[in-house]
Amino acid sequence: MDWFYEYYNGCGLAIKIKRKLYETKGVQKVEIYETESFGKMLVIDGKIQLTEFDEAFYHEMLVHVPMLSHKNPKNVAIIGGGDGGALREVFKHDVKRAVLVDIDRNVIELCRKFLGIDRGAFDDKRAEVVIMDGKEFLKDCGKFDVIIVDSTDPVGVSDTLFDREFFELAREKCDVISLQSQSPLIQKEYFRTLLFNSSPFERREVYISCVPSYPLALWSFIIGGDYDFESLDKRFEGIKGKTAHYNPEVHRAAFALPEWLKKEVKECI
Repeated sequence: MDWFYEYYNGCGLAIKIKRKLYETKGVQKVEIYETESFGKMLVIDGKIQLTEFDEAFYHEMLVHVPMLSHKNPKNVAIIGGGDGGALREVFKHDVKRAVLVDIDRNVIELCRKFLGIDRGAFDDKRAEVVIMDGKEFLKDCGKFDVIIVDSTDPVGVSDTLFDREFFELAREKCDVISLQSQSPLIQKEYFRTLLFNSSPFERREVYISCVPSYPLALWSFIIGGDYDFESLDKRFEGIKGKTAHYNPEVHRAAFALPEWLKKEVKECI
């Protein structure tokens, strides 16, 4: 057996792999592995995107926090998210339409073939798939209730999804937005940049989750817009399908930040 290593800022993560299932290079380098302890694993441009073991820790927090913070989310856009995990979670809500916008068709096709974490979400009649850059999509699209940004790291093809212009467009196009904002502990520069650039959403907050296969396990998210946490328990009771990680208690606890992180956020917001 071999090991997959991911390095970041003077430290790293090692995951034991059984075999490589597939590798291709197009818009991005996409690799899919079968691991010893984490199940199947998706890697894009050398960075772990998800493992079967803990993808729910990420996708459920990215999706249910904004969806249950909007009073009636019917029209949803997912920017990125070609693996289908976020789309799967969106369809646990009573939505009428979910548009998934990803720049790389390969990611969608390979994840459907080798991972299947969408659990049929791509076949849902309410799903629309658009292959293009997310910022370009926002320039000409209509209004959405919720926009969920499920991107790779803010470099390369995803770089346009994190500049100020993107958030200016998004503010015009949705009531509530959520996005992953990297590890505030080991990827502080990325994290701070996202906090600054998301300022078109004057009201925004950081929340956190534990994702073991991400840098140092601590991962952050930003929610912005016209959200509220009233009737959270009642709204949660109305979703279809069980969650593996998310619940209203975890939702509330995710916004309880440690002192060092409060300081970081205060300096940027």
